[in-house]
Amino acid sequence: MGQIAAHRYVRSARRSPIVPMWGAALTLLTLILAGAPLSVSAEGQDPAREQLAVLDEAPVTKYRAYRRMYAQNEKFDKEAWLEAWTELDGDTFRYEIVSERGSEYVLNKVLKAVLAREQELIDNGEAGRAELTPANYQFDEPARQGTGVRYILIKPKRKDILLVDGRMVLTQDGTDLLRVEGRLAKNPSFWTNTVNIIREFARLDGVRVPLTTESIARLKFAGRARMTVHYEYESINGRQVSMSARRTMASAAVGR
Repeated sequence: MGQIAAHRYVRSARRSPIVPMWGAALTLLTLILAGAPLSVSAEGQDPAREQLAVLDEAPVTKYRAYRRMYAQNEKFDKEAWLEAWTELDGDTFRYEIVSERGSEYVLNKVLKAVLAREQELIDNGEAGRAELTPANYQFDEPARQGTGVRYILIKPKRKDILLVDGRMVLTQDGTDLLRVEGRLAKNPSFWTNTVNIIREFARLDGVRVPLTTESIARLKFAGRARMTVHYEYESINGRQVSMSARRTMASAAVGR
């Protein structure tokens, strides 16, 4: 396989109701929990710490994945699709766009901007701002729980467009993370009323990784905007994914 070239999105985003929303949502879509372990440290004073089975595991520091991305704005009837190979290697993120179709505006101002912004944030060492750690969140276990799952509320300690005000959904025994859901702790701009995030996870060959992310935003004057991202991993932390892991990803894709 050829070397993936690093791309950079250099054109400045023009002001519009759509661009500011995606400018914030993309940072969550591509960074929040993008491989950081679920870390509730022994020094934390969060009420849920003793009850939560901490996922103390090595973070994802290296991966190669095929990413399928879709964005849509209902009011203006614009949508676009983009597929790309993406690679993380330590503090370096690279991507190669394989195919694209749909609205040129959505492709350039949303989907390509997502990849370029992700590259910029990782290159600048800002990924830690989105991690699930006591430095960023207060954790609390609500009295009411779901059937077959366990909830842990996550409350951001600061207003930051990289953080989510919502909850983690764990397996009933609290040993694994299934998804994170909620809304941005801070609206990215005047144009945005709310941005809701759902990110689904799976354990592939013993490593927890995101499989899908969905963002739905309510925009002033522009209605509802949606973005989805699907990940298909070829390798994680330098190891090729197994056939079992490929079946897990295939099953998740069928269930979408």
